[in-house]
Amino acid sequence: MPQQRTNADHAARIARVIDHIAGHLDEDLSLERLADVACYSPFHFHRVFRSLASETVGDTVRRLRLERAAVELAKTDREVERVARRAGYGSLEAFTRAFAAAHADKPARFRARQRLRKIKGDPAMSVSVEHFPGVVVCALRHLGPYHGISAAFAKLETWMNGGGLAPGPRRSFGIYYDDPESVPPSALRADACLEIAADEPLPDWLERRTIPAGPVAMAIHVGSYAELERTYAEIYRGWLPGSGREPGTEPCFEEYIDDPRTMEPSRLRTAVRVPLAAEIAATPALV
Repeated sequence: MPQQRTNADHAARIARVIDHIAGHLDEDLSLERLADVACYSPFHFHRVFRSLASETVGDTVRRLRLERAAVELAKTDREVERVARRAGYGSLEAFTRAFAAAHADKPARFRARQRLRKIKGDPAMSVSVEHFPGVVVCALRHLGPYHGISAAFAKLETWMNGGGLAPGPRRSFGIYYDDPESVPPSALRADACLEIAADEPLPDWLERRTIPAGPVAMAIHVGSYAELERTYAEIYRGWLPGSGREPGTEPCFEEYIDDPRTMEPSRLRTAVRVPLAAEIAATPALV
């Protein structure tokens, strides 16, 4: 029991740091400042963080800032130079190199590509109907812009690595309850989820949920999470009207096939699933 309490305490302190990073991306995120948030000595903080978060502090800060930058390029008209400064880069050249290494495209071309796809759609995308078998998950609620859910997943990872779950591979899912085109960003609701066994114990701050079995429209999105809206647009505007199917009553959900800490964003695969209503058998014609 003392060892479990110690692991849980370490995980809670690192989770507090991840929350701080996500909420203060424009502020001082030096090792000394973050060690103070975690109440660790700077001499030990980085090793504890890396062991529980599975990446360095610098990697976490850089990844979250570049994720936000990709969203800004895709969805706003902010000048690239301003996006670069907000991402923590002192020069446009340095930002361009970092962004291109992550997204396989320069910032200006990335923005142009998003706008072109918004106009023309993505004809190469394939949408299929499949039966999802259902899965039990632990869920951590995220409120705010959807791209900020990365911090919730990092907290789940930290809790798991601190002994919260038995070691082993876990499928990860995101459940999204609102349409980002019609709900203010601050009011968006989502759940970051990890697959669990039905009887695994959970702390009070996590909820046990079941993503139910049933028919879904599924498309594999390849690329940055900032580009996911084009996949939803293809399902709802391109595929659904001519499919003969109707959306079901459950929210959309995503399964993250690749790990964003080890795979560059341009190659990330995400299974986007939209629950469908059950097909209604045709009524026999009257003779």
